[in-house]
Amino acid sequence: MSERWKPSVTVAAVIERVVDGESRFLLVEEDTAEGLKLNNPAGHLEEGETPEQGVQREVLEETACAFAPQCVVGVYLSRFQRPATGEDVTYVRLAYGGTVGAPDPARRLDEGIVRTLWMSLPELRASRERHRSALVLACIEDYLAGRRHPLSLVHADATVHTPEIKR
Repeated sequence: MSERWKPSVTVAAVIERVVDGESRFLLVEEDTAEGLKLNNPAGHLEEGETPEQGVQREVLEETACAFAPQCVVGVYLSRFQRPATGEDVTYVRLAYGGTVGAPDPARRLDEGIVRTLWMSLPELRASRERHRSALVLACIEDYLAGRRHPLSLVHADATVHTPEIKR
């Protein structure tokens, strides 16, 4: 019997700020095996946390800003093969839209995060080759297209925190 296929579950944040009438989006520049890449604040869902808790944690770790999720932008499925290792990974990404406060100057950015930056849509489209994946732009474009689902779309059962014991 072969091992069961398991996609990696990730969470991501789409964070918009309007500056002088222009939408700008919070991104992180991160050091990856493929070089410096741009990504939404994002990361893997950890055991014992809901997706909403996970995205709040990831944004805080990667940007030093507290994130307040307001909506679910979408659920995405993508596959990536790492050029450096040949590793073939499928991701399920839950993208949330929301707002952030000011960065906490006492917090350090997560390991591998070089900096945060606010980018306009034209800047994002012009830098596609630097995106960690095609989902970076897809999530932002879906957000701009008005895709907003209630947070209640994603149900996390209490067993996420305390597993049910089957008898």
